[in-house]
Amino acid sequence: MRQLTSLDSQFLAMETARQYGHVASIAVLDPSTRDGALDLAALQALLVERLPLVPPLRWRLAEVPFGLDYSYWVDDPDFDVEFHVREIALPFPGNEAQLAEQVARIVARPLDRSRPLWELYLIQGLDEGHVAVLTKIHHSVIDGLSGTEIMAALLDLAPEGRQVPEPTAGVERVPGSVEMLARGVLGLLKAPVRFARSAPAALPNLAEVRSLAVVPGVARLGQVAGLTQRLALRRPRHKSLAGLPAPRTPFSGRVSGHRKIAFGQLNLDDVKVAKNRHGTTVNDVVVSICAGAVRRWLIEHDALPDTPLVAQIPISVRTDAQIGTYGNRIMLQTAPLLTQIADPAERLRLTHEALGDMKERHRALPAELLQDANHFIPPAVFGLAARSTFALATSGAGRPPWNLVISNVPGPQFPLYLAGARLVANYPISVITDGMGLNITVMSYCGHLDFGLIADRNQMPDVNLLMGWLRAELDLLTKD
Repeated sequence: MRQLTSLDSQFLAMETARQYGHVASIAVLDPSTRDGALDLAALQALLVERLPLVPPLRWRLAEVPFGLDYSYWVDDPDFDVEFHVREIALPFPGNEAQLAEQVARIVARPLDRSRPLWELYLIQGLDEGHVAVLTKIHHSVIDGLSGTEIMAALLDLAPEGRQVPEPTAGVERVPGSVEMLARGVLGLLKAPVRFARSAPAALPNLAEVRSLAVVPGVARLGQVAGLTQRLALRRPRHKSLAGLPAPRTPFSGRVSGHRKIAFGQLNLDDVKVAKNRHGTTVNDVVVSICAGAVRRWLIEHDALPDTPLVAQIPISVRTDAQIGTYGNRIMLQTAPLLTQIADPAERLRLTHEALGDMKERHRALPAELLQDANHFIPPAVFGLAARSTFALATSGAGRPPWNLVISNVPGPQFPLYLAGARLVANYPISVITDGMGLNITVMSYCGHLDFGLIADRNQMPDVNLLMGWLRAELDLLTKD
């Protein structure tokens, strides 16, 4: 058995009938590199073969009675690959718009918590003879880097595949309700210890945990604790953007239960040309062109604020020793998204400076800050606290801590294969919440950047416009 961390549990606690805690990816594949068509039987056989490499695919939740402690992962004794791996087809002509619409509908369905929290769909009928594989898995199981570990276990360096370990016999025993209650009582007794261990690192930095800072008094408590610590240890104050206000936008309200998705590719060499010409980094260029594309959308809808938007940028804090442990090892950083600046070159220059400040703050903060801060909330009220925080952030009296999410996940720069079919693109699709109705996630692969955009269907029904504007913004940074 493996217990969820407080951060893993947060992605479960946030879920409502409108908010979902799962992430997804759309792998577009060329089956001409394999012997025969890629069908459901071949995909199911691959998943069964690779299960020894990806233990989380067999994990299901074992909840502690009365929510006394964080839940556990246990092996599912009734694991059924046919439930998890499914097949559908697009109608002719099978274009990107049809694929995006189908994926949006599947993503807008919750996962069954009585089974391992993932689904995989083989989508036939794409144009150019391609197929797609939509993978949908709960964020409580993986973050960006551990998600790439799972993909690495399923993908191969050549169409012929590779040798994998033989399946191990048997599964773990599933604990009974009495045992889980006993674990919960023990966890309840451990709660003060968790709090005491977390407080020294977390309290002085509470203002940096913007998801908690929307609660009245929390930011002030963090500032006082931080000042006390700096005076006692004679440490300098690091630059902070914790107080940067997130302006209201059309995607700052409560999300519905419906999603809209867009995706596309940019050439990595073009991005490198832009970063070399302006003396920045690839990530600076990505964030800056995102700001430019969102700026155009806001202008189109007569909703451009005078002040910068506030972007949430997840950063991995996973150490080498934590590779292969799955779960979440992230810190949620804050950076201004300079949508108020019209000139692309000036916006990139200032974005470079702002992200440099963000990295400086990141180095000054404890790696486990987000997890430690969650220990201040008893597990029994974790769900209520998470939902109340989102409600407060989107109320008339409150402000959302962020406007949107931008995440850039590095990937391999060589061809990969799934069941012998060549991977053409891998578009990541992440999470939106109340107050943050737009998420832009980027993954690099084989010479290009694969963008996945998800938005609330009611707030941004035309989110597909952003993909064209991302290309246009990049062109402005590369032209003479």
